Amino acid sequence: MRLRKLSKAYGGLAAVDGISFDVPAGAFVSLLGPSGSGKTTTLNLIAGFLTPDSGDILIDERSVADVPPHKRNIGMVFQSYSLFPHMTVADNVGFPLRMRSKLSRQAAQKRIVEMLALVQLSHLGARYPRQLSGGQQQRVAMARALVSAPRLLLMDEPLGALDKKLREQMQAEIRRIHRSVGTTVVYVTHDQSEALTMSDLVVVMHHGRIAQIGTPREIYFQPKNRFVAEFIGAANIIEAALENGHLVLPGGRQPIGGDATLPAALAMIRPETIRVVEAGNAPLSGTVDSVSFIGDRQRMVVSGASGKPLTVDAPNTIKAQAGERVGLSIAPDAIRLLPPEK
Repeated sequence: MRLRKLSKAYGGLAAVDGISFDVPAGAFVSLLGPSGSGKTTTLNLIAGFLTPDSGDILIDERSVADVPPHKRNIGMVFQSYSLFPHMTVADNVGFPLRMRSKLSRQAAQKRIVEMLALVQLSHLGARYPRQLSGGQQQRVAMARALVSAPRLLLMDEPLGALDKKLREQMQAEIRRIHRSVGTTVVYVTHDQSEALTMSDLVVVMHHGRIAQIGTPREIYFQPKNRFVAEFIGAANIIEAALENGHLVLPGGRQPIGGDATLPAALAMIRPETIRVVEAGNAPLSGTVDSVSFIGDRQRMVVSGASGKPLTVDAPNTIKAQAGERVGLSIAPDAIRLLPPEK
């Protein structure tokens, strides 16, 4: 699928503002961004529920911008599941085949059986949606979306109604199903960890535009601007002078890799890339303001090292208390320089 300079406005508000990107066949691509970033509008344009003001949508190199939704060969999974309460699970899954498929009854029934097996619900085909858990209902919705063998599967915040543990289980389940069928997926979410966990590519959106496109690792470790750096995970953003390959900070001089030729820059440092060491020989030093236990690690706030408090994620084996002086060390290639803000 290809989007070319796609735009959609409501009055004076550009919900989608001239975006272009390609989705490789068989890829799992997430549209990620805060509320109002344009991700759901983009999905609805791809689905055909909205008509673009300008631009084009190509699927298999064919423009579908003027093609009605039911002729685009697209499957859709909604957050609300949208299952028919009066139909059994099997009837819900088979509904698209009855509406627009030329399959014989026998072939359609075989396809329904295959889809129920794919989502591991073969034993629940005779039940009704009210008799299923939230996760099971979501699997039924996926089976229904896939039963017609669509070229493209669209998913709009499909796990938003589930609790954290079930959501994590369903993330793994959706990835398993995607690997099994190989259908191209475009997935809308505002959950950063969900996008990073599941995606081959992440399209980060902001104010109707694309802030960055990349693999989860690229988006996390190599953000192209401050918005992406702060939106994806936790990040320390500091203003620093650059001098002879070092960040010059109030708490010391920190070596930096890459292009450090500018006189000043914004530097992004992920909390988990900062090591707590003895204060004596460390590149940076500061005072611990607070320590919070967060399960597999502890989060420290250290002041005095960078001109603003630094958030540091350290192993629980590190013993440090509020008021204690600590040293900090950062691998040079873990520091990402960001362009100056306009």
